[in-house]
Amino acid sequence: MTPDPVDTGVLAPATTSEPRQDEPDRLVLHARDVQFDWSRLDLHWIPGEPFATHVINVLHLLLPEGERWFVEVFKQAVPHITDDRLREQVLGFIGQEAVHAEAHAGVLDHMDAHGLDPTPYVAQIAWLFRIVLGDRDLTGQRAESWLRTRLAIIAGIEHYTAVLGQWVLDAEELDRAGADPTMLDLLRWHGAEEVEHRAVAFDLYTHVDGGYARRALAMGISATVLAALWVRGVAFLVRADPYLRGRVDGRVPRVSWALRDGRRGLIPHLSRLARAVPEYLRRRYHPSQHGSTSQAVAYLAVSPAARAAEAAEQEAAR
Repeated sequence: MTPDPVDTGVLAPATTSEPRQDEPDRLVLHARDVQFDWSRLDLHWIPGEPFATHVINVLHLLLPEGERWFVEVFKQAVPHITDDRLREQVLGFIGQEAVHAEAHAGVLDHMDAHGLDPTPYVAQIAWLFRIVLGDRDLTGQRAESWLRTRLAIIAGIEHYTAVLGQWVLDAEELDRAGADPTMLDLLRWHGAEEVEHRAVAFDLYTHVDGGYARRALAMGISATVLAALWVRGVAFLVRADPYLRGRVDGRVPRVSWALRDGRRGLIPHLSRLARAVPEYLRRRYHPSQHGSTSQAVAYLAVSPAARAAEAAEQEAAR
């Protein structure tokens, strides 16, 4: 077993476990400038399932600020990358995450138009990423250590986004429940790209640090904060929803509802989210061990939004 490297303040390459070889993981990542029309979207876009709808809607509140933060931190890390292929992947990741943030921001505007003002909750998320996890007045080794810590946190969060991405690619129950097709395309386009680039954050952290202790601590922080924010987000949306005003069918939502809807396949099952932590904490973990790149690429080839973006790019090139 290789000991954790000593924090010398020098961002140096480190080794990582080999990724799986049975899938096309070494893709050239590129941003797809997708557009979505929300004019026909119902606020409860899973018909008759306002609770399950809002469990997923929390992602629209969390992701824009978080992904903008990912982009800024990764931009700071680019000068420290000494591997050309990794630098190419990181730049592709940055482009994809920037588009993700704006795509979900459009859903927030749609919520506001339907009388659900997401601003109070989104302001708390902005404070978390811009102030708590934002840039600090640091120099030298302390600045480099703070960069490593934030890269470790992003790697932990990206493990979860890849798990969620694979889930939504597999979530046939959403189709059977009559979920809005445009929303499903947003979620599956985003999920497919999360699966597509699931190794980049982990490989970047490994390249500049690789320490297991920092990786494990960052995952503990990431999992705890994400769980708390998700619960708070669902409670906020149910209260702020002008059609619900804090109650679904006359009752205050309970945690058991999440277990119920997870079993029904309408939202990620809590047991799958819980298993994500010990998966990530294995010493020989690598993101390529989970998720299907081929399935992600296959969806991106048929996604209405992705295909429209590709057609627009080709037309512009001509």
